[in-house]
Amino acid sequence: MRELQYCEILKTNINVTNMQDTLAYIGARIDALRGSYICVSNVHTTVMSYESEHYRTVQNSAAMALPDGGPLSKYSRFAGFRNAERVTGPDLMVELFRISAQKGYRHFFYGSTQETLDDMRTALRRDYPGMVVAGMYAPPFRPLTEEEDQKIIALINDARPDFIWVGLGAPKQEEWMYDHRGALNAVSVGVGAGFDYLAGHIRRAPRIMQVLCLEWLYRLLQDPKRLWKRYVTTNVKFLKYICRENFCGKNS
Repeated sequence: MRELQYCEILKTNINVTNMQDTLAYIGARIDALRGSYICVSNVHTTVMSYESEHYRTVQNSAAMALPDGGPLSKYSRFAGFRNAERVTGPDLMVELFRISAQKGYRHFFYGSTQETLDDMRTALRRDYPGMVVAGMYAPPFRPLTEEEDQKIIALINDARPDFIWVGLGAPKQEEWMYDHRGALNAVSVGVGAGFDYLAGHIRRAPRIMQVLCLEWLYRLLQDPKRLWKRYVTTNVKFLKYICRENFCGKNS
């Protein structure tokens, strides 16, 4: 199996891959990946990475940075990687859940609220029989003390998961994974709103909108008050920075 490639987009190393290759890569290296983390990257996180040297270090220190956002895989194809495809966090979760009973994978879920975790547990039991939920934890909405953090690390490691799904939202979830690299005996994956999708609190866009890279628009229509500034601002910035880096000269 070939090694995964990456395409540098606004100084962030985004993997050039597809779902099949991603699953094969993770499956073949599940033990080697323990203690590391996977970022699920989009336009928003890539713009933040471009603007923040620290967050860029967080993104580029990941074992993988998957192209969740359609524009990232499109840019990779434009750059010459013809086989680059989108690999979304929710889709990756579902694909791994489907094979978990067969593979014996154990899953821990960290983030969101207790209500969301409870609804998600019900949905997972219904939709993925035989899948092992090793544990769930909804952290308080405040910085943790060192003692609390150590207890959570012990709680997760004692559950012996293979995957730690982190649903704190960007950039908090990536920074949490970066800060805990090497301390957790599993591979961590930041999935943003993935918990809410699984719990049934947010509906995913119709497939045609996903294919046309309009999932962001569907999300925006569901929660315009919270998301309009993020999507409008970051989309404009992304185009501006891409033009500056590729066509106008970096110092213009």
